[in-house]
Amino acid sequence: MHKLNFFTASVAALALLAGPALAEDLVFQLKNGTGSVLTRFYTSPVGVDQWEDDVFGEQVLNPNETIEITIGDGRDVCNYDMRFEFSEESDLDTTTDTQNLCELGTYTIHE
Repeated sequence: MHKLNFFTASVAALALLAGPALAEDLVFQLKNGTGSVLTRFYTSPVGVDQWEDDVFGEQVLNPNETIEITIGDGRDVCNYDMRFEFSEESDLDTTTDTQNLCELGTYTIHE
């Protein structure tokens, strides 16, 4: 019984040392395939009721430009809702979509 307690304590110590697995950043290329300036881009995991902060911040994505997007929110999920907003001069409406960002290499927004 003494050996069993030592084994149990060793397993518990190893579990503490291993800690939780860290989620990897989600990285993909976002291309603006429209004729309008993309001014805001939001993402949130599917099922979250509010949009996270604007990914672009002060940046915009001009027509036919591509930018590398990194989502490093520490979550261990793949399916994200996305929201695209265009400049006021544009005749394009706000667009939403849902994608598996773990499998996505490139995403092109079209008119």
